[in-house]
Amino acid sequence: MKNIGIWLDKEKAHIIAITKNGNETITTINSNIENYHIGGGSGSKQKGGPQDVVQDSKYLEREKHQFKSYFKEITTQLTEADAIVIFGPSDIDQKFKKELVDNYKLLDAKVKGVKKADSMTQNQMKALVRDFYDA
Repeated sequence: MKNIGIWLDKEKAHIIAITKNGNETITTINSNIENYHIGGGSGSKQKGGPQDVVQDSKYLEREKHQFKSYFKEITTQLTEADAIVIFGPSDIDQKFKKELVDNYKLLDAKVKGVKKADSMTQNQMKALVRDFYDA
């Protein structure tokens, strides 16, 4: 039996696996999602000077593909899971849960909870996963 907790944000995911005999392992996966800084500024102080043209849809589409790739890489680490809990800041945990519902139904059936959690140390992550499965 293997219980898994996943703490993830936009930069990285920490996968905490706890086996039946109490062994704990942490695997870290970097997301490689580009940080898009779409800033204005014309480069000219004159009124009506040249303006930056921002292609929002192009950036959003690229980011969507990068998220899919990131989530796929995480799911490859979950094949031996008996139970999964997902936690993290922002809405990334919800996006990952939605990806499981849409494309990884067998893994989605193993999800026992999705919780909000701020930045944590590795020991705090281990404790959170241990506490979740002990309760």
